[in-house]
Amino acid sequence: MTSLGSYLTKKSVNRAMVSRRTGISQARLSQLTSNESTKLRADELYLIALALDVDSGEMFKEIFKSIKLEMEN
Repeated sequence: MTSLGSYLTKKSVNRAMVSRRTGISQARLSQLTSNESTKLRADELYLIALALDVDSGEMFKEIFKSIKLEMEN
């Protein structure tokens, strides 16, 4: 499961509703939530945040919290 998949599961989100509201197909949502190699586009993240009525910035931070800059020596 991807970080988006974990986020949606934690929030008990109905993926069919997200698909209807965003226009993102259920097949694409399935890929985004289960396949780590599938890349989430910024417009998709924003549409999902709008559909869930959550702050897109906070959602972004939660989903991508493992990404960090490398420290220079």
